[in-house]
Amino acid sequence: MIDLKTQYAGLQLKSPIIVGSSGLTRNPNKSKELEDAGAGAIVLKSLFEEQIEIQIDQVSKSSDYYPEAEDYLRSYMKQNQLQEYLDLIKRTKEVCTVPVIASINCYKSDAWIEFASEIEKAGADALELNLFFVSTDIVHNGAVVRDLYIDVVKKVRKVVTIPFTVKISQNVGNVTALVNALKANGADGFVLFNRYFQPDINLKKMELIPGSIFSRPEELYETLRWTAIVSGKLPNVSLAASRGIHGWEGVAKCILMGANAVQMCSAIYQSGTRIISESLEGLSKWMEEQNFQNLGQFRGLLNSAKFPNPTIYERHQFMKYYSNRE
Repeated sequence: MIDLKTQYAGLQLKSPIIVGSSGLTRNPNKSKELEDAGAGAIVLKSLFEEQIEIQIDQVSKSSDYYPEAEDYLRSYMKQNQLQEYLDLIKRTKEVCTVPVIASINCYKSDAWIEFASEIEKAGADALELNLFFVSTDIVHNGAVVRDLYIDVVKKVRKVVTIPFTVKISQNVGNVTALVNALKANGADGFVLFNRYFQPDINLKKMELIPGSIFSRPEELYETLRWTAIVSGKLPNVSLAASRGIHGWEGVAKCILMGANAVQMCSAIYQSGTRIISESLEGLSKWMEEQNFQNLGQFRGLLNSAKFPNPTIYERHQFMKYYSNRE
């Protein structure tokens, strides 16, 4: 009997597939469908800090409010949207039995710290912090970004007792060092990686437009590389691989590299809910063929710790591949 259960960031999951934060999880009934298809956990649609701030600014600028009333307006709008999110947590928990993970997408060091405790009170099983920060300042160094991440994690750890994870970018410098520092300051797990807005240009209108909103299977390569490196150097860190996972093969590869779980999103948008059950069926069949009874038997079998010099190994494979091509 194939056992697909796994542990991630202190949570017990019935399967390694977590539905990533997106519009897919803003409706409790849809989240229930995803659970029925085999999802091991649900990450709710993110609460975007900057989106709320922009909406408040737009209303303030378009309305002729007295200056004295502006603070009240801003407070009311923010609290209203926060309450809607708390209601989403409660309604999703009423219909789902798998862990429900709340998500906050923030870009300021002390944003939503107090709200994190409200999320716990609303019944969320865990919290995912998507620290969206693109450093573009010519005098901004990597230490500043690292300190910002650590500051957020420290503050959140003080106000919540539920597990919380950090979803980070591969463009943060030394990924392994950052993960190690955040774990030391209270983070229970990590998602590798978040996906930034992809810009494109409409040449006729000379306008900035969104590029591809869905991940592509080839984006999995960098996810695999860093999952292998981080899990090899930090074997006790709980990891969810994310980005580029479009079927059972991606799930199996990520676990082989050391992931405890994976997050799937684009594949569900493109193929429907059935991709979850199909991926789990494919994974189970492959495990049977390989004589694996549970995920722990092959988790991390190919991570960086299994090679004396993984950097040389990667360069060797690169040279071996291209030296044979004309």
